[in-house]
Amino acid sequence: MTSMIASRQQSQRSCPICATPFPSSSSSHKWTHQVFPSFRGEDVRRGFLSHIHKEFQRKGITPFIDNEIKRGESIGLEIIHAIRESKIAIVLLSRNYASSSWCLDELVEIMKCKEEFSQIVIPIFYRVDPSDVKKLTGNFGNVFKNNCVGKTNEVIRKWRQALAKMGTTTGYDSRNWDNEATMIENIATDISNMLNYSTPSRDFDGLIGMRAHMKVMEPMLCLHSDEVRMIGIWGPSGIGKTTIARILFSQFSDSFELSVFMENVKELMYTRPVCSDEYSAKLHLQKQFMSQIINHKDIEIPHLGVVEDRLKDKKVFIVLDNIDQSIQLDAIAKESRWFGHGSRIIITTQDRKLLKAHDGINHIYNVNFPSAYEACQIFCMYAFGQKFPKDGFEELAWEVAKLLGGLPLGLRVMGSHFRGMSKHEWINALPRLRTRLDANIQSILKFSYNALCEEDKDLFLYIACLFNNKRIEKVEEHLAEKSLNVKQGLHVLTEKSLISIEGGRIKMHNLLEQLGKEIVRHGLGHQPIREPGKRQFLVDTRDICELLTNDTGSKSVIGIHFYSSELSSELNISERAFEGMPNLKFLRFYYRYGDESDKLYLPQGLNYLSQKLKILEWDHFPLTCMPSNFCTEYLVELNMRFSKLHKLWEGNRPLANLNWMYLNHSKILKELPDLSTATNLQELFLVKCSSLVELPSSIGKATNLQKLYLNMCTSLVELPSSIGNLHKLQKLTLNGCSKLEVLPANINLESLDELDLTDCLVLKRFPEISTNIKVLKLLRTTIKEVPSSIKSWPRLRDLELSYNQNLKGFMHALDIITTMYFNDIEMQEIPLWVKKISRLQTLILNGCKKLVSLPQLPDSLSYLKVVNCESLERLDCSFHNPKMSLGFINCLKLNKEAKELIIQITTKCTVLPGREVPVYFTHRTKNGSSLRVNLNRRPLSTASRFKACILLVNKYCKENEVKEVFGRKMMKASYCIIDLGLDVQCRPTHHFLPPSLTEHLYIFDFEADVTSNELFCDFQVDSNEMVIKECGIIQL
Repeated sequence: MTSMIASRQQSQRSCPICATPFPSSSSSHKWTHQVFPSFRGEDVRRGFLSHIHKEFQRKGITPFIDNEIKRGESIGLEIIHAIRESKIAIVLLSRNYASSSWCLDELVEIMKCKEEFSQIVIPIFYRVDPSDVKKLTGNFGNVFKNNCVGKTNEVIRKWRQALAKMGTTTGYDSRNWDNEATMIENIATDISNMLNYSTPSRDFDGLIGMRAHMKVMEPMLCLHSDEVRMIGIWGPSGIGKTTIARILFSQFSDSFELSVFMENVKELMYTRPVCSDEYSAKLHLQKQFMSQIINHKDIEIPHLGVVEDRLKDKKVFIVLDNIDQSIQLDAIAKESRWFGHGSRIIITTQDRKLLKAHDGINHIYNVNFPSAYEACQIFCMYAFGQKFPKDGFEELAWEVAKLLGGLPLGLRVMGSHFRGMSKHEWINALPRLRTRLDANIQSILKFSYNALCEEDKDLFLYIACLFNNKRIEKVEEHLAEKSLNVKQGLHVLTEKSLISIEGGRIKMHNLLEQLGKEIVRHGLGHQPIREPGKRQFLVDTRDICELLTNDTGSKSVIGIHFYSSELSSELNISERAFEGMPNLKFLRFYYRYGDESDKLYLPQGLNYLSQKLKILEWDHFPLTCMPSNFCTEYLVELNMRFSKLHKLWEGNRPLANLNWMYLNHSKILKELPDLSTATNLQELFLVKCSSLVELPSSIGKATNLQKLYLNMCTSLVELPSSIGNLHKLQKLTLNGCSKLEVLPANINLESLDELDLTDCLVLKRFPEISTNIKVLKLLRTTIKEVPSSIKSWPRLRDLELSYNQNLKGFMHALDIITTMYFNDIEMQEIPLWVKKISRLQTLILNGCKKLVSLPQLPDSLSYLKVVNCESLERLDCSFHNPKMSLGFINCLKLNKEAKELIIQITTKCTVLPGREVPVYFTHRTKNGSSLRVNLNRRPLSTASRFKACILLVNKYCKENEVKEVFGRKMMKASYCIIDLGLDVQCRPTHHFLPPSLTEHLYIFDFEADVTSNELFCDFQVDSNEMVIKECGIIQL
């Protein structure tokens, strides 16, 4: 193999020494010295070596000096340590180098370090031929042979092998340099550059979550491959695309012949000289690119073939940051063949369509938002200079991080803004942050909005002000009459990262939503529209309150989005509040979920609502009936949760456009209107309408109805027979209709997928339904017989059934039962047939007071809940499903063996009685909900498994008090595990846990990324009754 020798003609950038990457494995080795020189003193010490030492000194390079070491026949331990602790070894192969056993032993050790520690080795062939070194010929070979006299074969073999490898190692040949001083200067410059590259960058220390991004990106880059690869990084403004690209550039660019980071390419399009055509624009972009990559400012680009001509044989690393037009990609990196083997091109953009349209893109990386805990840490790094909030600032920091929606740009900007402020200043600044966007953030985000066409800008504002987090089909229906191509517009906004589609819903980031609202406040000009009533959309609480009390609306208003929970006091709305808004189409008054307080009142009634209304959403509507002149002709969605309505309106109204009607929790609603004209109604929700006695027979005319929810309609006795006409009905839920005795006969609804009759306590007869049903829930009914034909129903996949001693025919259904419920059954043991239920997933045992033990249960079981089984002592069974959830609530007689089994098995979540965290958990705290964990052993991989235990105590429960807890509201236990190493990974997780009235242990497994030997664990529970008394952790 011919040695690659650097010559004076090679530039510093293209020198093979400079192109050699500093191996990543070296970063874990301890380096004490920068350079170790190996040389034959009598050849070079007084001349060449002294000159190179002087140049090293000038460039701040410190070599190892062995002046004080007495040389002998073989090298000593001090020299061996010096070689092993040097980043770079330079070997000065002079005429008499091979005459020294000391030098040859040094060389053997150096080559050993090269292999073991990836030490960089640079040979300098000083007045010798590299070929003679490799082949041991010429004068160099003769000197070597003379030195071998009297040496063992093993020593000679090692010397030969080391010299042969050295002869093929890239280095410097003094015979190729006319000027020795120039060669020495180049050697010193190259070594200085390599030392700079080998020094770990601290530029990105403290950046949260970057390790996870790198873990995904590095396989995409596939650096060992010789193919040219182009990688796209896609996401919204401020998500961290540029930061990810910079880290990749910092880590890998030094191993390429040429590299360039072109920052904010789209700005070049707006700051370039005026170009008459696309060709001129591409020439301008190529000039900018080439001038940066070859570091030649005044380069001329006469044609578009220059990039390919100059770079087709060069291995390059290129980052094109913030591309927003295809012309930019076409000008700089149109085809992979423009670049040499092994090249890597990274493109960051908000527009996925650009990447998908480019043939050369190998992968597209979608940058996701950080978790809530990571977002808080990012914010804290800029607000406090540490990863945790300062004492007293915890709730404030969490609220700010939540308001910023996890966008790293916002977290950085606002963290810097709050830095150094007092707690009082934070509290004063928060109200503005809740409704306004920081100017710096706004200027960056608005760039993307300005690039949209007018139609897509309109759609962006509709989503920001009215339809964020709404279902796609609803948005398309509500905006159907607008001059908007909604489907195409949603596609454009998605591709440009301005929205995302998740679970069929449109999601817009908090800060982009604030941007849209800010644009609406300013209208089309630069000055804000001072009078709220003249704006297109109203979204601010103060402005809406002013409009509703002072009647200041105008025909400009088409949408109002009022978050009523923000009111600090009651608001009396004028009866004429809406008279000045004839073009109002979208009216939303909604409360925070769980907020059941009435704050909006109409003391004088309501005279008028726009005849053009398409959406009327008014939580806690205070009137008992809609105004007599209420127009329903254009109504698409009616949502009146928690209303005071007794009835909606009198008579038959036009409802042809009505698609969705929600009247949940309208507890005094006694009747529904005539639905004869509601032929397009798709969903009717009447959950907890507890005064509703019957449904109108006209419901049979709503032939497009797909979902009918009647949960907890406790006054409902029967359903009209006309319900049998709803041939498109897919889901019918009657859960909790405790007075419902029977379903209409022969309601053979062929489209019905799910029927829920849970807690229909007086329902005795099995419903006559279509055999095409998929899900049938019959928990806690008094049904006496299951038809034998059920085993052959072709689509039935989930059958939930309550057992009682009088139930007949259920044995035919053992193959399809998925949930089995035993309630207050007088039994000492579980029936043997339970084990034969091959698809059983959920088993609930409630109040079985004589039950003493549990037998082996089906392996398919994933959820076991045992509540108030006060005699249960033994578990004669085992559990093997690691995703299983176990609950033994108020089962206070469980013996020691049963508790130990429950504690030590691997499950998703476990609940059982207990008074203290067991000693099984090696890290425990006796007081509080958080603890620091010092790990005695570091795992081989960063992903480590742990088991946690928290002891919950009811603040209001007296000693030994046990009450019925089944069916009460579930609690949510959450935890955060923080690695206290340099790279912090947090994984917040939530468990929904059943309540209990005595001390209980909650145990669950979790996985955490570990980079250090210390973790911080914090647990919380969202209950006003339960508090965490103790907690513990064990590493699995």
